[in-house]
Parts: sequence; structure tokens; C-alpha cells
Amino acid sequence: MSQPSQIERFVPSAPSIKKHFRDAVLPDEWSTPHLEGLIDGDAPICYGILMPGPHTLGGIPVIKVKDYVRDELKVEGLLCTSPEIDNQYKRSRVKSGDVLLSIRGGTGDVVIVPDELAGANITQDTARLRTNRRIDSNYLAICLEGEFVQTQIQLETIGQAVTGINIGSVRQLVIPVPPLSEQREIADIVYAWKNTLKLLGALIDSKERRKKALMQQLLTGKTRLKGFSKPWIRHRFLDLLEIQDRYVQFDDEHTYQLVSIRRRSGGIFHREALRGSEIMTKVMKLVHTGDFLISRMQVVHGALGMVRPECDGMYASDSYDVMVAKDPGRLYMPFLDWMSRLKSFWHLAYISSHGVHIEKMTFKLADFMLEKITIPAEIEEQRRIVSVLDACDHEITLIRNQRAALDQQKRGLMQRLLTGKLRVKTD
Repeated sequence: MSQPSQIERFVPSAPSIKKHFRDAVLPDEWSTPHLEGLIDGDAPICYGILMPGPHTLGGIPVIKVKDYVRDELKVEGLLCTSPEIDNQYKRSRVKSGDVLLSIRGGTGDVVIVPDELAGANITQDTARLRTNRRIDSNYLAICLEGEFVQTQIQLETIGQAVTGINIGSVRQLVIPVPPLSEQREIADIVYAWKNTLKLLGALIDSKERRKKALMQQLLTGKTRLKGFSKPWIRHRFLDLLEIQDRYVQFDDEHTYQLVSIRRRSGGIFHREALRGSEIMTKVMKLVHTGDFLISRMQVVHGALGMVRPECDGMYASDSYDVMVAKDPGRLYMPFLDWMSRLKSFWHLAYISSHGVHIEKMTFKLADFMLEKITIPAEIEEQRRIVSVLDACDHEITLIRNQRAALDQQKRGLMQRLLTGKLRVKTD
């Protein structure tokens, strides 16, 4: 019989977890204690307030799971509870540098308590981890985010409607622990990457705000581009658009590439490919680049937009209204697509819908076609506006792609650092 590996000896008895660690190999000088062995004996692992009670102003801040999703803890806007309630839960008060781990309703999120939230409390959905001298708190936070520990958390998570991991399982998590100096070097490296990702995230947010401001200015005529001065003209949709229903002869043996529309002007996308025999509703429309689609059941949530080249020749169900420009010399369809992202445009779709509840409202195309919008009289101005906004979108996409690539590299680097496959030099 083979001997258990260095890690297996410390792993809980569940076969699935044993299998996960069977081939794991760490450097000889690393230890693999359970998490409870790395916690300050005067502040054992615990969760927080069960019954927060009435929230007050100027009370004790309470940190909930949703306050620290994605490695960032919101300091402003936290709910507060009364000192009387908080006195019942002194054991779960936090200090600066404590590590918080979500254990219910989305397990595995991690954050470190900042100085300004020292003395706050936590809810029952969060575990407080206060480290002892064996482990650096920054390293522990990174380690908890890594694949090595996250896999354990996933395997120990229970529940269906609301999932979670119990405190007993948290205590038994196996933590790879290098020498303290190496821990700190690893933490410094990973946090440098994290800070870069945060800066890129802040840049994306700034660019998005700038784009929204430009949209509001350029698409309403409040700001005009150089070289254009003719007054904008108000038109009914009926004068600008015509219905374009390209119904197809249905074939159960044909494979249909289907499109759908995301809410909040999220765009048209390829949803799936289905054989005709798999489709319940046998009425389909062919769509082409430049078509403007409106989802009759979801337009009150901003589900409308223009078909892009990547979806050309695909199919939409009969629950979509399809329109094209009556006169391409009067309306540039990409300009309409940008206009459709304004909340004022969504409102026109909303007042053209009928029903007693927003989730059950149905769009009436005939009513919508009687509504009016104001657009540039010159088609070239429409094109120039689209060019400016497309450039903004392209720039944001490039930064998003850069951030996604860096995030993927960071994950790979963390995996190597947290398993000792990549070692760091220490003084």
C-alpha cells in the first residue's frame, strides 16, 4: 500500500478531497496545517451577527458578503446596528488586518479589513480569520483565493437554494505555508498585480463615464461636432423605419443559428444552434447586418439593438420585431443603434408597451411607430457621431481585453507561487 502524500495526511477524509490532493507536491520546507492552526488563539474562527436588528445612523458598521465581492470592501454606505445588539456579538468584532471569508450565499470571496473599519462587526454569512505569528495575513488572503484552497471550499460547500460551508469545514481547510519571509514576498508580488488590475478597472470605469456623457451630449444635439450647424429634425419612427419580416420556410432537418438580445442595450448575440426539430415555435425570421431588432417581451428592460456582422444570416424568433431604414440617406442605422442605448429611448418603448406588471408587458409596434425622435438632418453628421462613439467603445474594449489577459496571467502566477512551482528569492 502506498504511503499518503505530504498533503493527504492533513486533508479531511472525504474521498473527493483526497483525490484532489493525491498528486500535489509542495517544497519540503513548506508545511500544510489546517487553517485553525494558523489562527490567533484569543480570536478563534467565528461568524457574526445572526439577527442584526434595526439599523441606525452612527452605530456599529456591519460588513455583509455583498459588501466585499471581488476583493474590494465598500467602506462607504455600510449599514450600522445599535450598540445594544452589537454588545451581544463582541466575539465577532473585527480588527484592521483581519481576513474575512464568505461562507454562505456565494462562498469563497475574501477581503482584508482596512484600518477605517476596525471595530466593525460581520454577519452570519462571513467568517473572521485573525492570524497568529505563523502566517502573514496578506498571504493568507491570497492563499484563500487560490485554486488550492478554493477547490477545497467548493468540495465542502453544501446546500441547494442557499449554499454555504460550515465553520467546522473552514477550520479544516488545508493551507500551504512557506517560510514567513517567502509568504511576504509572494504577497507583495500578487498584490502588485492586483493593484495594476484595480487601476485598469478604475480606468475602464472612467472611460465608461466619459462615453455616457458623450452619448448624452452628442445624441441629443446638446454638443455639435465641428462643421455641422443645420438644425436637427423631428421624425416619427413610421417615417424612418419599415418592418422587414423575412419569414423562412421551416425545415425540421435544418440547423438554425439563433440570436437573442441582452437587456439594458447589451447587444444582439448568437444564442445557440438548434435543429428545426428541436425548436418548439416553428416561425423564424432571417436577420441581416443593420437590421434593428426589438424583443416584444423584454424591450421594457432595454432589449433592443442593431444586428452586427457576426450575426448576419442568423435567425430570430417571431417574438422579435425587425426593422430597416426606409431611406438610408435619411437615417444611418448605427446612429439609431447608439440612440437606442439612451434611457429616453427605452422610455419610448416602455410607453408603447401594455400590461399590469412590468414583467408581463407586451410591446405594441404600431404605437411605437407613432412616437418621435430628433436626429441630425445631415447623414454625414450621424456618421461622424457614430465614429466618435465607436472609437470610445473600441478603446474601452481594448482596455477590457488587456485587463482580462492580465487577470488570467495573475491567476496562473498565483497557482505557481502558491504551490511552490515558482519560488521567490528572500533576504
